[in-house]
Amino acid sequence: MSESSAAWQAHLAEGAPLYPEIVSRSIQSYLDSAAENFGSRRAVIFQNLTITYRQLKDKAETFAASLRDRGLKTGDRVAIMMPNLPQTIIAFWGALKAGATVVMTNPLYMEKELTHHFQDSAPKFLVTMDLFWSKLDTLRDRLDVQAYIVSRVADGLAFPLNLIQPFHARRQGNAPSVAYDGKTVIPWKAMMKNRRRYSEEPQHPESALALLQYTGGTTGFSKGAMLSHGNITSQVQQLLALLHWDESCPEHIFLSIMPFFHVFGLVGTLLLPAVMASPCIPVPRYSPHDMLELIKKHRPTFFVGAPSVYISLMQQKNIAQYDLTCIQLCISGSSPFPQASLKQFQELTHAHITEGFGLTEASPVVIANPLFGLQKIGSIGIPIPLTEARIVDLETGRQELGDNEIGELIVRGPQVMQGYWNHPEETAVTIVDGWLHTGDIAYRDSDGYYFIVDRKKDMAIVGGYNVFPREIDEVLHEYPKIKEAVSLSVPHRSKGETLKAYIVPKEGEKITVSELAAFCRSKLASYKVPRVFEFRDELPKSLVGKVLRRALREEEEKKQAGEENKN
Repeated sequence: MSESSAAWQAHLAEGAPLYPEIVSRSIQSYLDSAAENFGSRRAVIFQNLTITYRQLKDKAETFAASLRDRGLKTGDRVAIMMPNLPQTIIAFWGALKAGATVVMTNPLYMEKELTHHFQDSAPKFLVTMDLFWSKLDTLRDRLDVQAYIVSRVADGLAFPLNLIQPFHARRQGNAPSVAYDGKTVIPWKAMMKNRRRYSEEPQHPESALALLQYTGGTTGFSKGAMLSHGNITSQVQQLLALLHWDESCPEHIFLSIMPFFHVFGLVGTLLLPAVMASPCIPVPRYSPHDMLELIKKHRPTFFVGAPSVYISLMQQKNIAQYDLTCIQLCISGSSPFPQASLKQFQELTHAHITEGFGLTEASPVVIANPLFGLQKIGSIGIPIPLTEARIVDLETGRQELGDNEIGELIVRGPQVMQGYWNHPEETAVTIVDGWLHTGDIAYRDSDGYYFIVDRKKDMAIVGGYNVFPREIDEVLHEYPKIKEAVSLSVPHRSKGETLKAYIVPKEGEKITVSELAAFCRSKLASYKVPRVFEFRDELPKSLVGKVLRRALREEEEKKQAGEENKN
């Protein structure tokens, strides 16, 4: 045990498990356990539909049997391109029980992204919605997909809404036509009429591939992280230790806001509820007002989200009319949670919040603040149970650095992926001697707590100095008139690159460039102060609330290229 490990153990709450015993098992075994031990408990709550765990297992095995009857073999890929709906949950469990590898897909992807995604993963079946069919139909000749399984919103509703919803959709012109042929284009209902049931267990869960989880492509083309059953179930058991949960704990109610196609949403809001035999409320489209109404109606106790979700709820003008004290446990991730906002949410709910750090390649969580121990402001926390972390030099990536020295964060643990699908060269660069190189610049303090400085790719060099945009972002978020802010280095004709900040003012606030520059100068060294400020109504974000610096950088590059062409 390292000295830093021994140091942070002193800050954990009494009884916190440090090294839980990881049991090798399949992902679907959690659904089987929930159905066997808590079969009458609610598993899914959506509109007027309620599905118990016993019913969910039955529906998943029906779907699995239909896949096998249509030619699916163990190890074949099944892509699921759906928002958060009951059908998404059934398809996920059913594909695993059929012995497939699941490929979760963002339904908002456009032609280029979808073509790369499916040509790389080569799914035999693709489960989607009629709302996305026109986009897929035009690509069918380029995709080697054997059959498309197409669902409707009504398939996730109970009587009478399942009859009323299609009628309203047609009146609003929102009922796409799909040419079902029963072989290559199959209606969801046909998959659910099978009298057979099927359930398969992988012989070696620790290596059997369960998910191809594609990265966001923030540092290049999107790659499929190969996550085994063992990777995912190890992660689940690590999270249970982090949450201090066992079967004697009371039942939770999960509000499933984070998209299931994102690994954070999949593990945190689809898998964890099943592991805890608790209901989840899938939310296909996020709206702060609707979310407050769902909280009022269902009184959820477990909340998983990106900081932007927490912040948007608190910015609602009528927030005082809602009682949020039902929320007991929160997990925040995907991006840093501004400290003032985190404190405000805790005061509003009295909930325990753990803010952590993860990445697709690690199923995803590797480091988090103890839920019931010392939480350090600005820190991502300490390695979760059975996870090791190091800081290494930026040049070679091999020399381990000491406390308070800045370098690249690398991690190792049972949740780390098997590698990238079809990309052994990328795998060899990313996983070295069992250590996953995160690409994040960080440091560790003397208590063993880790602090992210920035992305390695986002680091700017200004006047010969290393500048980390995240440090600038933290300062900008302190300014009371700012709602959101992000900074990055942008191309500059003479200097090579310069710092630019994008600002979204709070409603009704007016901000001048001079006052912002003065505020930054009072908090930052002169070379860290942005030279350009741009005010916007909103910032480009991913569906999990992460600001897309890449999109902003591409805008700037196109702008500069256009100016050069004019000259």
